[in-house]
Amino acid sequence: MFTTLRRTAERTPPGRDRHVDLLRAVAIALVVLGHWLAVVVTYGDRVGGGTVLAFAPWARPLTWLFQVMPVFFLVGGFANAASFDSYRRRGGGAIGWFLGRTDRLIRPTTAFVLTLSGAALLAVLLGTDPVTAGRGVWLACLPLWFLAAYVTVVLLTPVLLALHRRAGLAVPVVLAVPVALGDAARLLGGPAVIGAAGYLLAWAAVYQLGIAWREGALPARPRVAAPMAAGGLAALVLLTVPGPYPVSMVADPGDRLQNTSPPTLALLALAVAQTGGALLLHERGQRMLRRTRPWTAVVATNSVIMTVFLWHMTAVVIAVPALYITGLLPQPPPGSAAWLLLRVPWLAFLTAALVVLVAVFGRFERRAGPCPAPGRPVGVGAAAVTVVGAGLVVGGLLGAALTGSDGLPAPMLPVYLAGAALLRAARASYGATSPAG
Repeated sequence: MFTTLRRTAERTPPGRDRHVDLLRAVAIALVVLGHWLAVVVTYGDRVGGGTVLAFAPWARPLTWLFQVMPVFFLVGGFANAASFDSYRRRGGGAIGWFLGRTDRLIRPTTAFVLTLSGAALLAVLLGTDPVTAGRGVWLACLPLWFLAAYVTVVLLTPVLLALHRRAGLAVPVVLAVPVALGDAARLLGGPAVIGAAGYLLAWAAVYQLGIAWREGALPARPRVAAPMAAGGLAALVLLTVPGPYPVSMVADPGDRLQNTSPPTLALLALAVAQTGGALLLHERGQRMLRRTRPWTAVVATNSVIMTVFLWHMTAVVIAVPALYITGLLPQPPPGSAAWLLLRVPWLAFLTAALVVLVAVFGRFERRAGPCPAPGRPVGVGAAAVTVVGAGLVVGGLLGAALTGSDGLPAPMLPVYLAGAALLRAARASYGATSPAG
């Protein structure tokens, strides 16, 4: 395995921006670490829990460091714009590119939802309380909200790239306007559903920044990067400390307004600051990754990055009975010195569990195929099947993400699987394949 990864690293095209791959790996690592550190588990008559933010307000500013999903959407915009542009230059179209690009997302996700559903059903048949099983599945499925938004912006990549070439940096600004209006309506007492479009528009705005970076509108130069980093950070401070937005950049039960549900203007300010930081570190990252060892480590991480992200909360579900129901870990007050000290064995167990899960399920991600060979005509039927399949996949993922913690997301399974089957059938209809670019 290591030899294969090393050879893959050594065959990297000289024009590849390796810093983008590093950012993707670091972002997912910080997301995983942040989720693991924030989880609070309680066990008395039954399993319960929450987030440390509800018990330790001092931890809320730390979410500015661990909320790095904007970085993932940023590098996604960069990488997907580059991939689609390359595929199109070789005669390919949007449908073929989308089918190839999402295969690496859909394969590991399908393995995830099938395994999780089977495990939940088995647990209930063996006598586990359905409510407890439902909470476990809900916790494990938390990563799926991200995938629903990401698959959507990947599908929209050709449109977003065309919009950038027509209107440049005005596009993310325009996308941010409805987000700000939705925030204003909710701050004035409107229902939570107001601003729901921000679940797509906010992440599309960040994704668009990645496209702008790749297209040269945001060059990795200090004269551009430093004002973005400083300006984004200043706006974030003003919006949260004296302003109306909560300081926490993740869901916090103590806040009436959440910065991620849906994404707010404050989260976009954080995204701008992170974009500036990513640009500032570009040359340093590129120099470091010219060395074989660090670049091979980045290649290895990215080869299973979706698997790591999908399964990291399942490691928490495994840890609950192993550490708490058995009484191996005590339950000091969340946020206390004793609780913080116990994060060490907690993280060690979770890391070991995730390593095993990745070893078992990582092959599904590595087996993903390249894009269909460019130049073949796409029929109306194949295009329609692809769009319907993508819609069903997103709908199924949303159904899982929005299911309450007291129930199993059973209705999402056939919807998601139908969509995944349609995408696989559409991809198979192309026959021959070609590298994704």
